[in-house]
Amino acid sequence: MKIRHSLKSIRNRHRDNQLVRRKGRIYIINKTQKRYKARQG
Repeated sequence: MKIRHSLKSIRNRHRDNQLVRRKGRIYIINKTQKRYKARQG
């Protein structure tokens, strides 16, 4: 999982990317391409 300052650029790279908020943190998850996993931090 990548830790990034800005997640907007990652989210636009694949159409299945989803922006999810869990426990005060923002995540990008993707069910089809697992390499697009990221957390803002």
